[in-house]
Amino acid sequence: MPDAAPTAAPTIRVTTMPADANPYGDIFGGWLMSQMDMAAGLVAARHSAGRAVTIAVEGMQFHRPVFVGDEVSVFATLVKVGNTSMAIDVETWRRDRHGEAMNKVTQARFVFVAIDEQRHPRKVPPMVAAA
Repeated sequence: MPDAAPTAAPTIRVTTMPADANPYGDIFGGWLMSQMDMAAGLVAARHSAGRAVTIAVEGMQFHRPVFVGDEVSVFATLVKVGNTSMAIDVETWRRDRHGEAMNKVTQARFVFVAIDEQRHPRKVPPMVAAA
């Protein structure tokens, strides 16, 4: 059974362009990964109230291809907070620009560390429990 599309608003939504694709019209995996990193970075910066840097990407999986012209929605969710680190689960979904059906195309966990002005790790606030 396929995954249900997220109901929350995406962290990032973008239309894929020819410059993002190989000669066959498939979007580069690295381009998708960069969109996921940007979305996770937004969540990390917001939670830590400052600069945060990617230190790991865990379990990157590519499920389906993405094509030129597809709408790509990236969903990023804070799932764990340590002393200076944050784990963010990220899923990317595609939708044909003329259709409504969405398909999950990638997923991974991104780990960020909050840093100060000297680029040293700094403490982050604890995770707030969901209401």
